[in-house]
Amino acid sequence: MFERPIAPSLLAADFSRLREEVQCAEYSGADWLHLDIMDGNFVPNISFGPAVVKSLRPHTGLPFDVQLMVAFPGACVDAFAEAGANRITVHVEGEHGQPDLRHLLHGIRERGCKVGLAINPETPLAHAEPFFADIDLLLIMTVHPGFGGQAFIPETVEKIEAAFVRRAATGLAFHIEIDGGVNHETAAMGLLAGADVLVSGTALFHAPDMALAIRELRALPARNETALHR
Repeated sequence: MFERPIAPSLLAADFSRLREEVQCAEYSGADWLHLDIMDGNFVPNISFGPAVVKSLRPHTGLPFDVQLMVAFPGACVDAFAEAGANRITVHVEGEHGQPDLRHLLHGIRERGCKVGLAINPETPLAHAEPFFADIDLLLIMTVHPGFGGQAFIPETVEKIEAAFVRRAATGLAFHIEIDGGVNHETAAMGLLAGADVLVSGTALFHAPDMALAIRELRALPARNETALHR
């Protein structure tokens, strides 16, 4: 496992040639593939569903890092697990109803997937902290979810650093992932604050040489070069 997983975001790919784009990411040295699932409710846009994920699964060995930007994540966890997701991330801001969020997180693990929890830029870290022991990954959104190509929100750096400090204080080993406006400059900010997984869409899929862009992200200095990985 590389020290710092790099996860190109499929949202920035050419949707008319998804198989080739996924394979390009793999050949270019990506560690994971990030898939943004949008329902037109939790976020304004609609992206793709489990059928697309399932159709891509035979064409790459990359782990699928699936982020459910959906209002009712519990209703679709099974479908994405069956479609080939390796990690499933749900938003702390979603409608979890009954059973509650902790039960949902445990249910994701029971389906054989790694467990992620996402938090939007305006949501206090304290809303996610009660679930730190239940997750493998904390996704800190560095833009408002729902649109690709947005600019990184600098104020989120403080939240990344706070998550790093809390993780160290509790002795836990979940990843801290950042997503949104991540390029060479903003990745450096996030890594020095304590992030250890980089999701990047436009800066990778629109790069003249994706492999070079990935190598440049991997070479950036980080706050904790020996972070644990699951």
